[in-house]
Amino acid sequence: LTNEFILYLISILYPLVLADSNFPASSVCAFGPKEIRADGLGIPQLLKAILKLLPLDTYVPHPAAVMDLVDSDKLKGLAVPVWDVYTQLLKQAGSQAPLEKVERFAFYERAKKAYAVVATGETALYGNLILKKGVLAAEQLD
Repeated sequence: LTNEFILYLISILYPLVLADSNFPASSVCAFGPKEIRADGLGIPQLLKAILKLLPLDTYVPHPAAVMDLVDSDKLKGLAVPVWDVYTQLLKQAGSQAPLEKVERFAFYERAKKAYAVVATGETALYGNLILKKGVLAAEQLD
């Protein structure tokens, strides 16, 4: 992670979007979020590093959300293996909450309200992820 990216993580007040290579990051960022380029990096790689620095919100039912499948992909029974990777990384970071699945256009609306959108090189279908930042407990500050 770059120094600039670490500063963003420290100053985040709102959710952070990790966007796959199909996500319209520049268009969404026209509505306010900062655009951070992480071309060439996959979301699992970034997520693993981010979770070492960014505590997830423990006061909400779903501190992490993914873009749900559109109906035609649901009918095809499309599998999204990257979600299993995210779930495993989140569990390793202490989160037991399931991923929230958000309808495609509702996901875009949430992304417009995020603090930043990290545009990655992730090629997995439905690889987008929204993280809600939590707070560090006093014992974590020692």
